[in-house]
Amino acid sequence: MFRYKKIGYVALNVSDVDRSTDFYDKVVGLQHVEKNRNGLSFFRCSNDHHNVILYPSTEPGIKRVGFQMENDKQLDIAFSEFVKNGLSPKEVSHAELKELKQGRSFRIVEPNTGLELEFYSKMMYMIKDFVPRHTKIQHLGHVVLNATDVDSTIKFFVEKLNFIVSDHLGENAWLRCFPNPYHHSFALIKNTENKLHHVNFMVKDIDDIGIARNRILNGEVPIVFGPGRHEPSESIFLYFLDPDGMTMEYSFGMEEFPEENARDARLLEPSPWTLDRWGGKPNPQFASKGKIEELLNQTQK
Repeated sequence: MFRYKKIGYVALNVSDVDRSTDFYDKVVGLQHVEKNRNGLSFFRCSNDHHNVILYPSTEPGIKRVGFQMENDKQLDIAFSEFVKNGLSPKEVSHAELKELKQGRSFRIVEPNTGLELEFYSKMMYMIKDFVPRHTKIQHLGHVVLNATDVDSTIKFFVEKLNFIVSDHLGENAWLRCFPNPYHHSFALIKNTENKLHHVNFMVKDIDDIGIARNRILNGEVPIVFGPGRHEPSESIFLYFLDPDGMTMEYSFGMEEFPEENARDARLLEPSPWTLDRWGGKPNPQFASKGKIEELLNQTQK
């Protein structure tokens, strides 16, 4: 099977690109790279050209998630595997690759949720290091989806995409893209609707969480869960809303797995304490908004 480097970027649809650009720059603390002539707004929290892209849309939500492979060879292997498994990978056009500042990239659609997934190995490397604006973001951490059919979606990610389940909580699951060590780069939460749950950014130290809480409160940005500590990943978390009501997360700390002889996935107790050791409860607005963009050509199961 093929090997990943990391979750590379998330593309979000937003109702007002200028308003959201200001938010992700000043409030989240990402570095704004550019807004192009097509209205796309690019942000980074690493030396990659982008880790977040904002697209103008009348329906806010999640458009796409990009995963970076270890190298060109692994990208080629993934493409061949996808063709063999009938996933109909679609090459990204040269014009769009130029816009995205990426090398060869291709996409499939996850058949159970309808989420578009992109795979690439090269992205423009920015010479100047990312400099945190305030919160010391280390990197894009993970994306989590609400899903109506979690079992089938887990099966797809494990059998077709070479992800490994790190933990189960009832029907919910946390998965990592092999051999990336972090507890999860993607997760699935059982829900009556397929939609975005949240987007995560990992931060450098625990003070970032506390300082961010007060900064966000002072800026009158809704905090919808936390601070608290998750049992599955052992991370300390803080969730807040973007201007379209989509949920963003800062987290500090996460279990890391060795490539070989990693522990088996646990079956965690279905208790509120599992989601927050500190006993907190989420606001009803938590993980409530974020439509998955519908695509005409869905991948077949």
